Amino acid sequence: MSGCGLMQTNHCFVTTIIIIICDKSRLVQQSYTIMGKTADLTVVQKTIIAPHKEGKPETFIAKEAGCSQSAVSKHVNRKLSGRKKCGRKRCTTNRENRSLERLVKQNRLKNLGELHKERTEAGVNASRATTHRRVKEFRYSCRISLVKPLLNHRQRRRCLTWAKEKKKWTVAQWSKVLFSDDSKFCISFGNKGRRVWRKGGEAHSPSCLKSSDLAPAHTAKSTISWLNDHGVGVLDWPANSQDLNLWGIVKRKMRNKSPKNADELKVTVKETWASISPQQCHRLITSMPPRIEAVIKAKGAPTKY
Repeated sequence: MSGCGLMQTNHCFVTTIIIIICDKSRLVQQSYTIMGKTADLTVVQKTIIAPHKEGKPETFIAKEAGCSQSAVSKHVNRKLSGRKKCGRKRCTTNRENRSLERLVKQNRLKNLGELHKERTEAGVNASRATTHRRVKEFRYSCRISLVKPLLNHRQRRRCLTWAKEKKKWTVAQWSKVLFSDDSKFCISFGNKGRRVWRKGGEAHSPSCLKSSDLAPAHTAKSTISWLNDHGVGVLDWPANSQDLNLWGIVKRKMRNKSPKNADELKVTVKETWASISPQQCHRLITSMPPRIEAVIKAKGAPTKY
């Protein structure tokens, strides 16, 4: 009896398929009998694929196949597999993920351990590695924050006035300027500064910067005295304004160096300084006009330079 019943069911199933293919006038009525609005489309996939290749709109295909337009769209885009997705279920919900994204955006300086601890205290059951993966899915990367001078309103106004005065200076005029600057070098380069969560293009965003109150050390009395004794005129140069940042080139070149004591550090700094070519110096000098324009555009605030 069971065998006969199976054969009869298969016979009815095949008969229904034949009706769908041959009798277009009864297509909609019979297709609802088989699958309804939300059934799998594998039975009538040819009815969908052929008109789609001919450039027919999805509304027309849905009417011909007797199903919803969204079902046709899913099938065309290969999103309808006819079975549930395989793989392990994600342990965090969309709501928890959005909450984590807001937390990272509002607390850029929190490290991964602090983020994971706060999420655990909020009742989210996820590992530290999962928290890190979610943050990466938001396209955040952990990077060393850039250090920019902390300028008050008066200093910004002075920088803007100075930049407007030097706006028309040519590269030839800048090439006659003797730039002076100072920097700090340490034996250990392991601690490069506080890290921050940021996306691409956010390196100079105010929320991703570390402010530093840099003192104008090269305006000390001893420095001014030495310049006067050697007949070197001093330009009016506002504190924490634009410079060529040659020390930045030296420090980048020294990233792979590992001096063991102060003497080795001095030798390394001198050798690295000597390796800077005249071409590099010339490129920095030619960059002064764009730097001045950047200061004017930022209204005296720190720029990407």
